[in-house]
Amino acid sequence: MNAAPLHSPRLQKVLRVLREGKPVTTRQIVRRAGVMAVNACVAELRQHGAEIICQPRVVNGARRFFYTMTKEPTL
Repeated sequence: MNAAPLHSPRLQKVLRVLREGKPVTTRQIVRRAGVMAVNACVAELRQHGAEIICQPRVVNGARRFFYTMTKEPTL
C-alpha cells in the first residue's frame, strides 16, 4: 500500500477525531472529518504506526463499526 504522508490534511482530519480516545463510528468520522474512505484512512494511519481497533457492534438492529485509536502514529 502506498500510504499518504502523515502530514496529509485528510489523515490529519481523521487523526483529530480519533485522538479524542473514544470509540467513534464510521459515520461520525465521515461527518466530523469530512472524509469518505474511512477504512482507507485507517489503513494508512496503521502504515504509519497507529494502532486502531475496529469493533463491529449491533446498534438498533444495524451493524456499526466503531474505531478506537490506542496508539498514535509515529512521525
